Amino acid sequence: MVIRNTSRTLVGAFALALVVPCSTARASDTSFPTPTPPAAPTATLIAGEKGAPGLAIKTRKVLTVPLEGTQYFDNAVVLVKDGKITAVGPAASTPIPAGFETIDAGEQWIMPGMIDLHSHVGGTFDINEMVYLTNPGLRVSTSVIPHNDTLKVAIASGVTSILFIPGSGVNVGGQGVLIKTGHDKYEDALIRNPGSMKLAQAGNPEGWTIGVGRSFMNWNTRAMFSRGMLYAQKWEAFEKGKGPKPERNFDLDIFRELHAKRTQISTHTQIFQVVMTTLTMVRQQFGIDVYIDHGEMAGYKLAGFAKELGVNAIIGPRNVEVPTRGFINWTGSNPEGILGIAAEYQKRGMKMIGFNTDAPVIPAEELFLQAGMAIRHGFDATNLESVRGLTIVPAVTAGIADRVGSIEVGKDADFVIMSGDPADPRTAVQKVFIDGKRVYDTAKDKRLF
Repeated sequence: MVIRNTSRTLVGAFALALVVPCSTARASDTSFPTPTPPAAPTATLIAGEKGAPGLAIKTRKVLTVPLEGTQYFDNAVVLVKDGKITAVGPAASTPIPAGFETIDAGEQWIMPGMIDLHSHVGGTFDINEMVYLTNPGLRVSTSVIPHNDTLKVAIASGVTSILFIPGSGVNVGGQGVLIKTGHDKYEDALIRNPGSMKLAQAGNPEGWTIGVGRSFMNWNTRAMFSRGMLYAQKWEAFEKGKGPKPERNFDLDIFRELHAKRTQISTHTQIFQVVMTTLTMVRQQFGIDVYIDHGEMAGYKLAGFAKELGVNAIIGPRNVEVPTRGFINWTGSNPEGILGIAAEYQKRGMKMIGFNTDAPVIPAEELFLQAGMAIRHGFDATNLESVRGLTIVPAVTAGIADRVGSIEVGKDADFVIMSGDPADPRTAVQKVFIDGKRVYDTAKDKRLF
């Protein structure tokens, strides 16, 4: 005890000697001056950002691509203030307010920031729990790393928003999160959490789990949906004063969001049988908002049925179905010739067709290339369908079109300045803006791919 007290005294005296020079320390001193911390560096606000002056960009063509209405303007101007679009239209009839900084983009084009609804590169890749076949309570938001190096490369190709989701090793891998790619802080990057519940009906789980086939997986998944929707209905009754307060079940909380239509199910589904299960079980039986994610390998044969049910298709990254011959026998559905999957959906009346990369399966920066491949293999992009499939279609599908997906007044200023047609693989990205902030500019940033 004496040694401990002495040690404290000696340590305290030594620390005091370090803080106060011996020549100035006096026994009567009762306080010491507090060092003034260095001033934090002041961030320089750039026109268009929140709290900064407004920004006007003049350009040869603006692809606005709203869900309905005028799809583009020639010789146009986009006005941005406080991170939002305040006006867009022909330069001759869209006045630029006093105090706005003006950028003349010349012959370049502007399009909305691209949205990838199937990505695994928003952070660490450790949310792929493979013990139980259904894990609805797992949250990938815990592993987000904002503006990581992979996302920086994606930004350089015009990808401004992603749905970061868990892996597909089990039937329900957990909850995804919708984030923007160019912000340094999670709170700034967040669009919505949960961004979706990830459902993978087949293709992976039966590859590693002994005795698990599609019949059992469908039964087990349907049982989980039944429990979850009943849980959500009990909470809804309680909130309306029509029932007792249910016991909280964190594993099933996501169903309250699904039942209230505040999020959707993104379904890793491809061949005919599992796409049919998506439509009949998830949409018809339970009435949950869901979209086809991948939709390859003859899933397109259900495009008409999906359209009737209001189920959109976000396809890829395999945009071509190849003949079932020799070493390329992996589709099991098309013995005749090469088919463009997006084109096949389109032929059957599907209008809401988008594209994904499944990054890093296909690099995130190649999202725009998926649309180019679709056109190469028969997808009709006469009405800017390829650009819509990269922007407004995924925004509407994910329920975030009030903020992103098109260049419209009141929406977030997420847009890309390009050298020309975005469906042309030769087109180069010049500048990228997210919430009015210039997050990539080839005038000062090196090209990343």
